[in-house]
Amino acid sequence: MKKRRWTFNPKLAVLIEYLYILIGSAIVAVAFNVFLLPNRIASGGVSGISTILHATLGWQPAYVQWALNIPLFIAGVVLLGKQFGIKTLVGTLFLPFVVYLTRDFKPVTPDPLLGALFGGIGVGIGLGIVFRGKASTGGTDLAAQIIHKYTGLSLGTCVILIDGLIVLTAALVFDVEQALYALIALFVTSKTIDFVQVGFGYSKMAMIITNKEEEVRQAILHKIDRGVTKLSGYGGYTEHERPVLMCVVEQAEFTKLKQLVKSIDPAAFVIVMDATEVLGEGFKRA
Repeated sequence: MKKRRWTFNPKLAVLIEYLYILIGSAIVAVAFNVFLLPNRIASGGVSGISTILHATLGWQPAYVQWALNIPLFIAGVVLLGKQFGIKTLVGTLFLPFVVYLTRDFKPVTPDPLLGALFGGIGVGIGLGIVFRGKASTGGTDLAAQIIHKYTGLSLGTCVILIDGLIVLTAALVFDVEQALYALIALFVTSKTIDFVQVGFGYSKMAMIITNKEEEVRQAILHKIDRGVTKLSGYGGYTEHERPVLMCVVEQAEFTKLKQLVKSIDPAAFVIVMDATEVLGEGFKRA
């Protein structure tokens, strides 16, 4: 009997991306309402602005987020082009909608430190899922891209400037301690997004310079069962050509690789780097 061959379905892929956006936005909204808002943690972005305005003027955060997100999205389309598309619009509108639906959820903790930590984790998980759906929730990210285009500042600098201004405002409106909690939440969010994007599956990339290049290459191929790429290099002192072996292995295989190279050539020069995401044969599929 002939095996049925799996085929890629573009429509299903798009549907899954939209599910990522909806689920991720919902997680962000719930984390905002049960951790960040009740503890007055304005950790940057439109949600941070809505937290400040809710505490000072009593304005409903969902309305503030809609009022800021929609004009920013329109400005992004006009000034930056139609690169954001319908998926970013979905995230821009759906996140405040869930914030509104969950506005009466009870706070999980009155402790601002726990609120910053778990709120940051929740927001990071949600945003990471949204990013996996190839979209964003709009907001100040769009403002940062507009500033980046018209000032020449790097995108990272623009994001830091905007979030830093919001945190500084929180320090003036609330107190310095609340601003420090907001910084904790921002840091935790960024690290959690990285985790959702690449996971804990860090691999190691080794660059090996050895006089016994062929023996090391064969050992890696047959004893560790990993591929090797042979690069051309030149000694900076001798100016002689020296082959460089590049190999990527899982964390669990790294010790074996180290011992293997050492046993063949104790004088080998080995450079090791973290490879946070590896796509291809023997690793994760794209």
